[in-house]
Amino acid sequence: MGSENKLLSLAEVSKHDNKNDCWLIISGKVYDITPFLDDHPGGDEVLTQATKKDATEDFEDVGHSQNARDMLKDFYVGDIDVSTMPQKGQYKPSSSSGSGSKEASESSSNTTAMVVLPIIILVLAYALYYYATKDKVISQA
Repeated sequence: MGSENKLLSLAEVSKHDNKNDCWLIISGKVYDITPFLDDHPGGDEVLTQATKKDATEDFEDVGHSQNARDMLKDFYVGDIDVSTMPQKGQYKPSSSSGSGSKEASESSSNTTAMVVLPIIILVLAYALYYYATKDKVISQA
């Protein structure tokens, strides 16, 4: 195990991004999982793709066992310096309109469609039912 108080930057951890030298950031801690790559049930590619970023969500989404969580202790290198990590939502791609209004209008139109579409379907279904039963009544007379 490494020093318990070692603070590492994202730039430092990102240098370790291949199958010969692979470090992951999970729950604010840095792990050198290189010796485990060959034994990982999901293969080494899954792990190397999780480098250069916070891999906590990737790790949690898989639903690792308590045994897997305990194994991490053996690979501990240090803690990540959170000030070097990008903040969620920090990256905003530029758009041709220059503002986020397009996203807001798309969201609004999606919400409207989610409300209006079922109503239209119900009206059409009722109309079909009405005309189908109307023809039966007339033909029986």
